[in-house]
Amino acid sequence: MAQPLVLSDNVTIENKSSFNYVKKVIAIPWPKVKCKSFFANPGMVKILDAATKNEVPWQLEYNGEDTIQNLLVQVSVKPKSSIRLFFKMGKHGPFKPKVYGRFVPERKGDFAWENDKIAFRMYGKELEKTPAENAYGIDVWVKRTDRLILNERYKRGEYHVDHGDGLDYYHVGFTLGAGNCMPNVGDSIYYSKNYTSYTILDSGPLRTSFQLHYSPWDVAGKMVTCTKTISLDAGAQLNRIAVAYSYDGTADLPLVVGIIKRPNPGVVLLDEQQGILGYWEPQHGEDGTTGVGCIIPSPVKETKVNGKQLLAFTSVKKDQPFVYYSGAVWNKAGSITTANQWLDYLKAQQKARVDDGIEIK
Repeated sequence: MAQPLVLSDNVTIENKSSFNYVKKVIAIPWPKVKCKSFFANPGMVKILDAATKNEVPWQLEYNGEDTIQNLLVQVSVKPKSSIRLFFKMGKHGPFKPKVYGRFVPERKGDFAWENDKIAFRMYGKELEKTPAENAYGIDVWVKRTDRLILNERYKRGEYHVDHGDGLDYYHVGFTLGAGNCMPNVGDSIYYSKNYTSYTILDSGPLRTSFQLHYSPWDVAGKMVTCTKTISLDAGAQLNRIAVAYSYDGTADLPLVVGIIKRPNPGVVLLDEQQGILGYWEPQHGEDGTTGVGCIIPSPVKETKVNGKQLLAFTSVKKDQPFVYYSGAVWNKAGSITTANQWLDYLKAQQKARVDDGIEIK
């Protein structure tokens, strides 16, 4: 019997930062993968940690293209240290899916997505026919299980009650919800209507990514359309959101990123210099407390609480993706349970988004 072929030291992942990365999803650019031929049969490739010999979960990322763009791996790398991965021919173990997203035609065209920490949804055109339910922002579904639960909740039909794994108690209404963005001119936010179509780019097991497409709408006399590309990694509390706006003319488009604010007191962080919006909501009765946050790498001109929203003002260039990060946490999930812990998490994530210190060799 032929022995499996092993390529040792195929990839080295070095963490030059002071961050302790635990089960982080890291993208290895496809050109850096030496044994591309192995993946002609993806079911027969193992990736192992050279030190522990433990198998590493992986995913081929296409990002909507016909060819592979990245090899995603989920690994732990301590500060100022490195790990080596090697590749081995052979049937890999089962990869438990840790992310999921889909169009939900049975619930008025929702698009919902989740990972092993948290879940979200955006609303489709069908919801506009029921104005009492309609909303424009990002919704949060809290969870306290690492299982993927979206299908169970939609099938059950009643997801506003905690059946042991979490629930939907987050209120969006006609606001930006949990970190949506919209054009802003003068003192007015110009809300688009709900998305009209979608494209799934990648579907796990470590990263789910998709696009939401919007019909043109009037922004202070200018017709604007946009595409939002959203991705969520296993283990992350924050989505990566890239928004591209198209319109006539060449001027930058003023933009606002926001979070709905509750009537009762909560804990607020507005940091213009670092581009952070942080909010620890007041407790919602027996349901617990949700933390919401946004990280905006682009220069932020101003942050403020305006009426019932926390807002960060910036601008975007025509047809160029505006990238930011937005997400949430639930205290009953047990990993982040206080306002200070949530705001510290956002500050650490902001630093990592500027420079995560990861180098692939």
